Amino acid sequence: MSTQSNPTAAMLVIGDEILSGRTRDANMHYLAGELAKHGIDLKEVRIVSDDEAAIVTAVQALSGAYDHVFTSGGIGPTHDDITADCIAKAFAAHLGVRDDARAILQAHYDTQGIELNEARLRMARIPDGAALIDNPVSAAPGFTIGNVHVMAGVPMIFQAMVASVMPTLTGGQPMLSQTLRVFRGEGEIAGPLRSLAEAYADLSVGCYPFQKDGAFGANIVIRGTDGARVDAAMTELAKELEQ
Repeated sequence: MSTQSNPTAAMLVIGDEILSGRTRDANMHYLAGELAKHGIDLKEVRIVSDDEAAIVTAVQALSGAYDHVFTSGGIGPTHDDITADCIAKAFAAHLGVRDDARAILQAHYDTQGIELNEARLRMARIPDGAALIDNPVSAAPGFTIGNVHVMAGVPMIFQAMVASVMPTLTGGQPMLSQTLRVFRGEGEIAGPLRSLAEAYADLSVGCYPFQKDGAFGANIVIRGTDGARVDAAMTELAKELEQ
């Protein structure tokens, strides 16, 4: 459950390879965890193909609805890496090779003895007015324009960029959680859980069933930003289910 004081966020995952099943997205799971620790509530995740209209529409909608938008994918050197173009179009900003981004790439490739060719130079195209996001893994920067943070799809690079961005964001209260594991069916515990959720409306009460060695059970997770409230709710729940 989010708090009214916490900033909100959305994520836009871009790429045909995700939608085709060729690549499993790992970035959403990582980002959700980092945002929760920082007190920013992830409210929505969308996945779109490498299609200009779809990306522009999604960016504009999410940017208008949430405090922060994080994108992953489509900022590499190949022809189908169109995210930078689409973000620029969404913000009506000019897109071109920026000197600061070019210098970062030039220094990186010089140390490796690799030519900064036309394809690699595509990764220095940054919309006017955007701030660069540091990429300590492979040098090619991401960027922030407005409230949209544009990052690579490769998980190792995405994680490094998240680490670069997160300290610049104002967070709220980190989300805390406790879990109670019970060997009872959902139907048996639904009543007490409903009562608890009503009594602690400021908390989130989730029930996640499992089956192990022929026995049915559920992990009950209580989440909130007030540790004392989470403790009190968990104590009450444990006492109720022990009866």
